[in-house]
This record gives sequence, structure tokens and C-alpha cells, in this order.
Amino acid sequence: MFKFLSSYTMKFLNFVTNVNKGNAAQLISQSNYISRDLSWVKFNYRVLDQARKKNRSIFDRLKFLAIAYSNLDEFFMIRVGSLYNYIDFNKDRTDYSGLKAVPFRKKLLREMQLFVQELYQHLDNELVPEFQKNGLRIANIDDLTEEEQEKVSNYYHYTIHPMLTPMLLDSYHTFPILTNKVLIFGVVTKTEGNEKENRKLSFVQIPQNLARFYTIYHEEELLFLPIEEIIRWQMHNLFRNIEIESVNLFRIVRNGDFSIEESDDSDADFIDEMRKKINTRKTGRVVRLDVEKNISKWMISTLKERWDIDDDNIFELSNILDLTSLWQIIKNPEFKDLTYQPPATVPPLSCPILNEDVFQYLKKHDVLLHHPYNSMEMFLTLLENAAIDPNVLAIKITIYRLAKDSRITQALYKAAENGKHVSVLFEVKARFDEEHNIQQAQWLQKAGCFVIYGLGSVKTHSKLCLIVRKEPDTDTITRYVHLSSGNYNEVTSRLYTDVSLLTTNEIYATDVSEFFNVVTGHSQPPKYNYLIAAPHGMRKQLIELIYTEANNARAGLESGIVIKINSLQDLEIIDALYEASKAGVKIKLIVRGICCLRPGRPGLSENITLRSIVGEFLEHARLFYFHNLGEIKIYGGSADAMVRSFDRRVESLYLIADPKLRQEAINILAFNLKDNVNAYEMSEEGEYTKVELPEGVEPFSIHQEFYKVTSESITQTKLF
Repeated sequence: MFKFLSSYTMKFLNFVTNVNKGNAAQLISQSNYISRDLSWVKFNYRVLDQARKKNRSIFDRLKFLAIAYSNLDEFFMIRVGSLYNYIDFNKDRTDYSGLKAVPFRKKLLREMQLFVQELYQHLDNELVPEFQKNGLRIANIDDLTEEEQEKVSNYYHYTIHPMLTPMLLDSYHTFPILTNKVLIFGVVTKTEGNEKENRKLSFVQIPQNLARFYTIYHEEELLFLPIEEIIRWQMHNLFRNIEIESVNLFRIVRNGDFSIEESDDSDADFIDEMRKKINTRKTGRVVRLDVEKNISKWMISTLKERWDIDDDNIFELSNILDLTSLWQIIKNPEFKDLTYQPPATVPPLSCPILNEDVFQYLKKHDVLLHHPYNSMEMFLTLLENAAIDPNVLAIKITIYRLAKDSRITQALYKAAENGKHVSVLFEVKARFDEEHNIQQAQWLQKAGCFVIYGLGSVKTHSKLCLIVRKEPDTDTITRYVHLSSGNYNEVTSRLYTDVSLLTTNEIYATDVSEFFNVVTGHSQPPKYNYLIAAPHGMRKQLIELIYTEANNARAGLESGIVIKINSLQDLEIIDALYEASKAGVKIKLIVRGICCLRPGRPGLSENITLRSIVGEFLEHARLFYFHNLGEIKIYGGSADAMVRSFDRRVESLYLIADPKLRQEAINILAFNLKDNVNAYEMSEEGEYTKVELPEGVEPFSIHQEFYKVTSESITQTKLF
């Protein structure tokens, strides 16, 4: 059934062997697959595009600029870091584009140079000129009055100066460990003596626990004075009686990609290993160096040699370094009314009025929640009530990312204190949240929760919760189940679009109970009824569903596939979609970020269309629709179509079985396909074009329209 997969692989391998016989652009265009990393660059351009929208306030436009820069940091730490793991250890890999590691590094970094250049050009040419009319200014020392300069001088001498530690580099001092993603001054000084040795380099790291901007309130505007300008102004106080040749601000990004090997050691050993790995991010190899203009060439030469980088790794920036600091401006209380505030949530269609106890309601009804349009409150209420309800016997939950002051962990803590059995599979390998998750997990463990710190070499990315309750005055047991595409995080649930299901249906309950037995114990994965699980069988089952549509199309029967996911990277899924397209299946893909499939290629993917939606909310929901001769199957859940999702993660997709809820999910997909405000369409070449609003056609933004949906308005919605 799947023999075509090996033939595609062979063709790709043959293509790769010819990688050095043509130029990079030609090789990239010839491949049937698009580079994952180059596709990510295109995605971040779409994020940057949000900062171009002039109907947004200047503060919302700055927000998207900060997000794009933050994305950039993570990309360098993980994806570029991963690439250097191959290069530094003389291992080779072949990108989907057909390029080997070394030429691909050059191609990728040059694409990143172009992106960063465009990012800063937009800041300088489009946003900064808007600052004054919006009551803000990023100031210099010269913009201050004498009185204000005196206040700033006092702030420096009493707060900043005691925290600064100049670190000299010479034959007597080893090269200091400079912190990842921190602003650093490289100060070049001169002393009398031997001409060859009279130039010295010192480093001054700017404290991370001080605000980036010193704020000064003027009558008609707020001045935001960068902390680096204060330190630069007072640098002579750190280098007394020494000639300062140059003061150079820079920032490094280090390789943050690491993996934890599966281990049979105790939890304590595992947590110690995790903490050691987290600390390697502080000393990992440098993969990017951001510098201000006119930086010392002598210093740059020293750093390039030390860190084994070249000009492609060095990004010369025209404005302030580290645009994530813009959040301090965006979140200033003075501008609160000028930033986007999402509308009030609306009740879920499946529960327009909750006029009874949530336990009683869910015994009679399944509920589909579509966040952020529907609040997460119904689930939070269920969990918090379960924590104090004397009839609740047990709670089981998987956790990947949490809010800072999480109501989830507070409810679980209270449940354990109240004597309930609480099992928590806490994924401590959630990237960049590792330390926070370890702390929360240990806190719950002290309360008496049974905590599992992830599952060795695989990440638990699935989002499931099971509540076991003995009904009052009976011996009946009801199991309450929550299945979601999004994290148990009440903050991001207001910013990310996700789909989750609340149910007491025994088929779901049995599947989820079995799922927990597999991931927390020593049980072999069963054949689930409503669940599809990874790492055992998800890829195969999805390919079977795709192939069912292909076989129907070949037989002249109705067929159709619609998939909404964050990323599409798995070659076997892509090959299956190519084969279904060639069989005549109409395939509509909605992929927010990375996409390695080429739509619309003659003879390969002519029946595939692909769009990306990037707008006010982060599109995070995953939905898989298969026509199935009118007996529609539609799954929601935590998994994207990526190798890591199928092979290196514990994931779950859940069938939306209830006909009314299924229609709600169909409508979600239909609205995504109808959007003409936030949508981009992808070409065969991997380029994205903003969907233009035809003359006379009303704008349709899903980030507004989902607040208006009614049960009546979706009854006739179809996808094919």
C-alpha cells in the first residue's frame, strides 16, 4: 500500500547526489520539497507583515516587530544551532532543498541577513517617524534637560554602576563567558607601552534585572532612554585614567539546541541532567552576533576568531539592539488604551447558557470550545470544582506549558491536599520552559501529587485531562474528559486559537484512560476508538485516511481533504498528499508556519491549494478533515504533520464524533478558507502572496467573524 513512499525517497536521494552539479537556486527549485528552515524565514516575513498594517496602532505594530525579533532569536538558538551541531562535528546532512550542511548554512544566513535588514528598515523608515505624534520617543542623553541629566546620573551612580563588572581580556585574563541574549559593551582601550600590546579589550555586560529603558514623563510625550546610552555616557567612570578608543555595543545568540537521552535513572538524576543541559545554553557556541554600526574592526576580528564565525553570522543593526525590549514601551500603562484588546468572549455554541452545575451539564452534553472566542473558564471551573468536590476520586492530566501564576497547578495542589489521587505527566523538556516546569512539578510533588517528569527521549505534547467522579448517593462512576489542541495555559488561551472538547462520553473516557496507562505505566498501546496517538501509529493512520480519499477519487467517488495545522514537514505525509492529489482528490491545506510541500506543481500537486493565516491571534488549532464518502471524519488535537510529532513526541488526535460539534469544526475550517483579511496563498515556488480583497467584496476576518457565529448560521456549511 505504501510502496510509493520508498520510490519518492529514492528519487530524492538521487537528486541529492547531484547537489554539487548545479547552483543552489536551481537545486532548490528542482526539489519536490521546500526547505523547512527557508520556509520558516517566509513565515517570519508574514509576521513582520503584520507590523506594516497601518490600520493598527503604532504600539500593535511594534508588538509584531518584537514578536518577529523574538522568533528570530529562537530560530537561531534551535534551528541554526542544530545546523552547527552537524558542521562543528564534521557530520553532514542534506536539507529538503538538496543542499548539504555547509552550502545550506551560507544560503540560510544570507536569507536571514536580508530579513533582518528589512526588519530594521521598517522600524527606521515607517515606525520611528510615527513616534512623536503618538507621544513617545526613544531618547538620547542630549534630549534631556540638565535637571533630567542629573537624575539619570544619580540613577547610574546609585543603581547601575554598582552592578557593572568590567572584564578585561589579555594574556593574564581568560576569555570571559558572555551571557546569551544580553547587551554587552566591548570597550577597546589603549595604554602606553609596546605598540603591539597597547590595545586591550574589556567586556561590560548590562544587568538583565534592570529595565531596558529609563522613562521620563514630559507633558506631551514619554521619553524612553535606553540603559546602554546611560552606561555609554558614564563609561569613563569604569575606565579611569585610561584612553578609551571605542565603545561597542553587541549581543550574542548561542546554540540552544540540546536533547536528553532516555534514562532509567531516578527522577532526581533526570532533573539534575535537565538542569545541566539548560545551563549549556549559557555556554553554547555563538551562532549570531548583533552589533551596532561603526563597530571596532579590531574587536570584531578578535570575536570572529574566538567564536569561529564569519561575516554571515554578524548582523549590523541600524537601531537599538534586541527589539524584544519594545515590550516595555508597548506595555506602558500610558498606552494601554491604544493597544489591541480582544473583544469579550462569547459562549460556546454547544453551551449557550450554563444554568446548572458544570458536572451535571457535561453528563448530558458534549461541549466544543473554540479559543480565544470561547473562554477557557468552563474547563477551569470544572477542574477547580473537582479539586474541592468530595465525590471526585482522581484527576489525571498532561502538562506542557503553564501560565506563570497557573490556576491549573493551584487546583491540582488543592486536589492533592484534599486527598484525591492526582497524576500529572509534567513535560519538563518543553523548550525554554524547562526550569519553570521543574519548579511547578516539584511543588506539586510535595503536595502529594504523583508526578512523572516526562518520558525520557520523547516529549509529551498531548493535552488531555481525566476526572473520575463518583456520583452522589450512587455507586455510579462518571469520567469527565478534556481533549485539546492547546496548552493548559489560561494566558495563551486568550491569544492563541485552539479547539478543545469536554465530554463524558464513555468511548472517549476509555480511550483516555488507556492512553494514561500507556504513558504513565508499562502498557502496550491499544487500538483506540476515538483517539489517534503518537509515537505509535499516528503517521500510518493518517496516511490510511489520506489513501482512502485517493482510492475513492480513483473510483470516481466523492472525496476531499482539508487540514489546518501549524507546520507540515513530514515527507511521508507530504508524499501521501501528492499521491492523493494525482488521484484527483481536492486537498485544501491551511498551514500557519513551516510548509515543505509544494502546492500546484504540474503532475505532482495540481489539486492542492495552500494558504497561511497570520493575524491578531496565533493560529494554533489543528483539524484534520476527511470526506469519507459523506461519513465525515474530523479530528482535532495536539499534533502537527512533523517528523518530531510522529516519532519523538507523545501526541493525540481526537475524533469529533458528535454531529453538531462536527459541524462546528467544519465551520471553523470553512471560515479559515474564506478569510480575505489575514490570509496568504502559497505558490509552487514557496512564495506567499497576500490575499487581495476584490473590489466590492466585504472583508472577512476570522478574528472578528468567529465572535458572531450562531448555531443556525453554520447548519449548511460545507467544505466540498
